Amino acid sequence: MADSVPADAALANEGAIKGANEGTNERTAIPDTDAVPEASTPSAVRYVVEEVNRAAVAAIGRPRTVLDVGCGIGLNGAAIKRSGARVTGIEIVPGSIAQAKQVLDEVIACDITSDASVREALGERQFDVLLFADVLEHTVDPAAVLARLLPHLAEDGQVVVSLPNVAAWTVRLGLLAGNFDYTPSGILDETHVRFFTRSSAAKLLEQAGLEVLRTDQNPMLVRAGKSLILRVAQGGTAAPDPTALGRSLPYKLYQGLVRPVEDVIAQRAPGLLAFQHVLVARKPPRARRMKLTVGMLTMNEEESIAAMIAEIRRVAPDAAILCVDSSTDRTPEIARNLGARVLRQMPPRGHGPAMELLMYSAAADSELLIYIDCDFTYPSEEIPRVRQLVEEEGFDVVNCARTRTRPAAMPLPNYMANRTFAAMAHAMHGIPTCDVHSGMRAYRTSVIRAFDFDGEGDALPIDTLLFPAKCGYRVVEMPIEYNERVGTSKLRKLAGTVWTLVRLARALPVGERLGSRYTRY
Repeated sequence: MADSVPADAALANEGAIKGANEGTNERTAIPDTDAVPEASTPSAVRYVVEEVNRAAVAAIGRPRTVLDVGCGIGLNGAAIKRSGARVTGIEIVPGSIAQAKQVLDEVIACDITSDASVREALGERQFDVLLFADVLEHTVDPAAVLARLLPHLAEDGQVVVSLPNVAAWTVRLGLLAGNFDYTPSGILDETHVRFFTRSSAAKLLEQAGLEVLRTDQNPMLVRAGKSLILRVAQGGTAAPDPTALGRSLPYKLYQGLVRPVEDVIAQRAPGLLAFQHVLVARKPPRARRMKLTVGMLTMNEEESIAAMIAEIRRVAPDAAILCVDSSTDRTPEIARNLGARVLRQMPPRGHGPAMELLMYSAAADSELLIYIDCDFTYPSEEIPRVRQLVEEEGFDVVNCARTRTRPAAMPLPNYMANRTFAAMAHAMHGIPTCDVHSGMRAYRTSVIRAFDFDGEGDALPIDTLLFPAKCGYRVVEMPIEYNERVGTSKLRKLAGTVWTLVRLARALPVGERLGSRYTRY
């Protein structure tokens, strides 16, 4: 039998079955103003403040399509759309649907507790990401809701779930004082019918057949004083627009200056200091043949491009070939004539932006990306083995390591620099790599879409190795030969060194320090 939420509970949460709206302690009826379309529903009750669920939105990455389950008025979905995703919302409250339609690509009326309603709303459609941002705690049977929606998750897609943390320090203090009182909103929202800790939230997803990859949290530090802050900020009166505080200068200053510090603190003791736990999960990958793109960054590769494409065709005849090109010679013309897709990046913006373009372009229509330098330094004959590691053995990233021992083709200073950077990655992040700058890697493209990689500058391979390794994905490192280069290197050594150090430092807050699923062959 389908689980259900009482109608009065749904109305009490008008537009607000969202973590964006939890954390205030007051509600107000919405006046009839142009700024708030829900006013046409007189019985609707809304929270004084609605915010974007920052941790949930950050966990989305750059997917192609997102289903925002219980989208409310569309705040989270609107933030996700900025990454380029197409966002479809499903919602049951008419007033919320009306406002969400103004900011999302599509909003469908749907009761997520009904099999028939979900089938009617979604048919056979599938999405890269299913987002449940503070929805499941409002349902009698969250496991049934997950089971009902999971058929709409695409192959290699991800589920992002945000749930209030009933073990937060504020709730614990209340229990010590003998109190467990429901409130109009927040962790003990009066419409919550299920309560979760970090471990029970993970158990819920695992029992649904999902593999939990990573967890994050929204902190419960400054938020604990939110009621007082709101009363001071609003002068004791309810703001007519519940999104006003989120657009205010003080709130933006808090997000920019205070929130990053809170995140670091909460990461040390999430069970105690989290307001909401955010979990990223997926169906375990299955062995299968995958749609492959082989990608290359090309810049004046006239000497090698034709031979390189011929070699790729020999070892991977079904692969699409993609070049991101900044050449001034005939490289792009030759590549196109040989059937490669060429994306021009002119004027040249450097290695990082070119790699970013390559990765997300491949992720738009392929399941697997293998990128390789176009100068024959990396052995293209290893492409079938690299492919096998992803397709048959279930790895998400394959890092082809040149520097287990010093290759004869690599100058000693380059080798020493590479090993030094690898040692720093191991010491700082717990990732036992020996090559952080390999020019040959394979990626399940769903992993690329799971992150919002910033290619500005150099040394992007630092991020694209460390982020997945620290966030629960299966990464394998296999040794390869490194050969003499055809042509000349285009990398900027000084800039690359500086950016390597910057990226190693910037990756510190990402995921868990130890890459427990990092394998070395």
